Amino acid sequence: MELVYANGKVEEICTSKKAALKHFGGNNGLVLALFSKIQALEAADTLYDISILPSFHFHPLKNKGRNKLKGYFAIDVKGRSNAWRIILQPLDDHYEPFACANIDEIAGVVRIVQIEQVSKHYE
Repeated sequence: MELVYANGKVEEICTSKKAALKHFGGNNGLVLALFSKIQALEAADTLYDISILPSFHFHPLKNKGRNKLKGYFAIDVKGRSNAWRIILQPLDDHYEPFACANIDEIAGVVRIVQIEQVSKHYE
């Protein structure tokens, strides 16, 4: 699958060990997990291939307050017990947001929007 990055900072975190270590506060385990997920995204044909892997916990995001996240998805960096997520946006062949009606239609191009830490609201 083709990966596109939302900006240079996100690309640097996803491709540079030094930048990733800084982003994760020196946690090498998170860096290795992130790079493993990036490699899996690159190796997949479409985002659907990722969505069926339980360890990724692929899930759609919803609009929440000022955060307009409908059409975006997230996967875990290092399992559900860890608060870090990779935010993804499916794109069409023209690199425009891909509005899919069915999970089987998910495109072969994805934009990595953000690597963020979410609240542990389930604890």
